Amino acid sequence: MSQIRGKSTKPEIIVRKYLFSEGFRYRLNDTKLPGKPDIVLPKYRTVIFVNGCFWHGHTDCKYFVLPKTRAEWWNEKIKRTKERDEISNQQLNQLSYNIITVWECQLKPSFREKALKSIIDLLYKTHLDILRTQQTK
Repeated sequence: MSQIRGKSTKPEIIVRKYLFSEGFRYRLNDTKLPGKPDIVLPKYRTVIFVNGCFWHGHTDCKYFVLPKTRAEWWNEKIKRTKERDEISNQQLNQLSYNIITVWECQLKPSFREKALKSIIDLLYKTHLDILRTQQTK
């Protein structure tokens, strides 16, 4: 497991390159925020987590299959990861951050374009909401 990467994974790089090509600027793995989000867009008060289907226990996903060996140990490990994700999300919500979670399976070639466009749509919607809030103050 020491060979498993936690940062700059292929799915993360796909999302980062797309955001950059669309003109979005971001920070990576901000340690000041709960859960060290993969991508932070401060202007939009939005964080993006790019989750691996196996490591984060993506429910009803064909890429999430518990191993047959040491199944109890893996089940507990993935359960703890889900709990940690939930706590991070709650803390980020309290800090008024918008949270986007992108799953590894959404970035497979046949679904990629739709997933990436939906991220952009959410960011523009968030930006409009922020502008409206600032105008009413």
